[in-house]
Amino acid sequence: MTHQNNLTQSDLDQFTGSEHWYRHGINRKVRFTDGAKFLADQAGAYWLLDEIALIQPHDKRVAAEEFQVWKLAVQPDRAATLTCDDGNGNIVYSKRIEFTDFPLNEVMLYFSNDTIYLPSEH
Repeated sequence: MTHQNNLTQSDLDQFTGSEHWYRHGINRKVRFTDGAKFLADQAGAYWLLDEIALIQPHDKRVAAEEFQVWKLAVQPDRAATLTCDDGNGNIVYSKRIEFTDFPLNEVMLYFSNDTIYLPSEH
């Protein structure tokens, strides 16, 4: 799938709620919102939703957090770091991504009540 390299944070900030919830294809317990779907569609980043959804049943420190803040930070060399924190800045999970063509320098997603969503949808 091709994606737009002109995705901006303001594109994401337009989402203030969700009319639809989409079930994750592999971890069927996890859902995601219109905003998270838009991000995945526009950035070709369903892999990012996969990273969040697939770790839930496998990492006890992540699963123990009812509210999770996921941040993807892309470095100039196109490597990235994906972190999960408890909402208070305490990192409970971190993963290095060797390469990404993700169009933004960083993005944040929330995970709570088995749902992945944008901060503006909170």
